Amino acid sequence: MGTGTRYRWVVLAVGTAAQAATATYFLGLAAVTPALRDHFGLGLAAVGTLIGAISVGLVATLIAWGGAADRFGERGVMTVGLVGAAVALGATALVPDPVVAGLLLLLAGASGASVNAASGRAVLTWFPAERRGMAMAVRQTSVPVGAALAAVALPQIAGAGGIPAVFVALALTCLVAAGAVAIWVREPPGRPARGTRPATSAMTVLADRRLLRLSLAGLLLVVPQFLGSVFLVEVLHEGAGLPLGLAGGLLALTQILGALGRLGNGVWSDRVASRLGPLRVVAVASAVGFAVAAVLEPGPAPLLAAVLVPAAALAISWNGLVFTAAGELAPPDRAATAMAVSNTANYVAAAVTPALGGLVAEVAGWPAMLAMGAVAALGAFVALIRLAEPVAERSASA
Repeated sequence: MGTGTRYRWVVLAVGTAAQAATATYFLGLAAVTPALRDHFGLGLAAVGTLIGAISVGLVATLIAWGGAADRFGERGVMTVGLVGAAVALGATALVPDPVVAGLLLLLAGASGASVNAASGRAVLTWFPAERRGMAMAVRQTSVPVGAALAAVALPQIAGAGGIPAVFVALALTCLVAAGAVAIWVREPPGRPARGTRPATSAMTVLADRRLLRLSLAGLLLVVPQFLGSVFLVEVLHEGAGLPLGLAGGLLALTQILGALGRLGNGVWSDRVASRLGPLRVVAVASAVGFAVAAVLEPGPAPLLAAVLVPAAALAISWNGLVFTAAGELAPPDRAATAMAVSNTANYVAAAVTPALGGLVAEVAGWPAMLAMGAVAALGAFVALIRLAEPVAERSASA
């Protein structure tokens, strides 16, 4: 028991690092949108579509990866996916055509989906419910932390070697993560042998109305999350006139604050034995923050940044709560499938939001785009009203 208790932290650390590696291109590419536009000759809506192609790939494969993780375990699933992402990203460095680049990014997203499903299952199987919110929060901080590191590093890499160098760096990051997973991730003691078919039907999970409502709330909360992450640099630089370097630094700060928010929300949810209560509070606070930012834009850049940065950080902080609740709603042998269903809804929104947000900004201006985020967050709160709390088992398998 002692060895298993200690080793769960190794699994959590490696799973967190693997998720951070995928976040460097899921969200980190937003830090070089001006360079992407110049390299491929794209407008706002088109560059949003290019970045959104990554999420399209996830949507198409996430549930299949979840089923594979439930049956075959995390290590093989994540290793194969990370190697596939590295190959796709490396190939993107070689192509000048935006359509081909979009197809390769779609493939990178499809491969990276393996990590989204499998690393979450690892947390649920290794950690007891009373520590699961905190552990899942640590795992989920990998997304904003990976994006923050990318926000700092990728503009420098783009400045030195152009967009091809950016994609080479992202490919190498995924290869290193694949090696770590292959060496250190394993199943907890007492789990069924790899290759054992789960006893619960996947359709039972897909038809769970509670999971579908939770997934709808997550889908809506992705809208302000991605509007803030993808377009914060553009709003503050192009809309408010801040220098590009400062705007990029504020994007990094937003991701760091979002990571801290995920940790705080995870600990909070463990202490109150509730995932949905904190989630409702975050949804309302995000709606208020984006609404105020919409009123302030255009306005004094420091004031707008002072409102938009914390609002965007709040919009990042909720994911661990939804992810944990989804896994706890499912039978133990279908946790990855349930989390994949929830994440599929998230990435449907992630695929659509950048392009739609860019289009709204082009047609109606930045205030309308920010108001769109506020309305979506309020809709998530409505979806969560009277949704029953999942009942989690109180001990882990390890």
